[in-house]
Amino acid sequence: MSKKGLLYLSYKDVEDVGLSIEEMVDSIEEALREKYFKRVEMPPKPGIHTRKEAFIHAMPAYVPKKEAAGIKWISGYLDNVAKGLPYITGLIVLNDPETGIPICVMDATWITAKRTGVITAISAKYLARRDSKVIGIIGCGVQGRSNLEALSFVLNNIREVKAFDVIDSKLEDYLRYVKNNYNYNAIGTSKSKEVIENSDVIVTATPIMKGQNPIARYNWVKEGSLVCPIEFGSYWDTDTFFEVDKLCTDDIEQLIYYKEKGYFQKIGPIYSELSELVAGIKKGRESSDERITAVNLGLALVDVVVAKAVYEKALKKGIGIALDL
Repeated sequence: MSKKGLLYLSYKDVEDVGLSIEEMVDSIEEALREKYFKRVEMPPKPGIHTRKEAFIHAMPAYVPKKEAAGIKWISGYLDNVAKGLPYITGLIVLNDPETGIPICVMDATWITAKRTGVITAISAKYLARRDSKVIGIIGCGVQGRSNLEALSFVLNNIREVKAFDVIDSKLEDYLRYVKNNYNYNAIGTSKSKEVIENSDVIVTATPIMKGQNPIARYNWVKEGSLVCPIEFGSYWDTDTFFEVDKLCTDDIEQLIYYKEKGYFQKIGPIYSELSELVAGIKKGRESSDERITAVNLGLALVDVVVAKAVYEKALKKGIGIALDL
């Protein structure tokens, strides 16, 4: 690529690069350590809301150690599903840190799905019981799959997946996906309670909605479980974020910001950020009966670091379209 060249990577291009879960875990953990030591630049992400239950967020970040600088422009539109369109869409733009010149524009959908699952997995690495056997998935779309894929990388004793979705066809498709891709027992249920009360790790991979619409209650969570609500707490009751033994998050400032915006009604004391666990500053799970909630809202530095890795592999493999600025 020349100094004035711009590489464009479509969804298929990003997927074809072949960045593995292992590569993402290593790269993201390194970026999280940099975050703890305040060696990154990541301002709070602003957003606009053009329709009800919709958002478009701008997520800029710079990670000097990785020479990764850029921004993700990501949207989530709940009504898209009924139109046959993806709920999540967006772009990532990378810049040359030395000159500021854009060097790559890529589809953000694949990276958003995979990195969200990897963040859940890194949380589980430090906060789940090592002998966790049952994974509970509420919401059987893209994130239901990517979270299970990443959890399978860090938890070696998984034997069963319990799943729930309000759309029967999505639940059936998900159960087929699990059976075809993993050596796990796959069980679907018509009640979210049956997923929650029997699972060691619970992921709610449902659309983000402002205000709570609880279909999940914390008193259903058994001792020793890890709860990972990736939908900004929309579907859990307030006890999930208040009565918990340990409340962790990927970014305290961001969690407080979104509480002020109405996404969380009640938050208890925050035990740690994920970066503190990765850096070894705070201990993760300390007993087998702790009930822990990990609220990960999405970090721009993660998107930018993963995008930089994708970009570098794309250059080596000759993937993508070179454009003139």
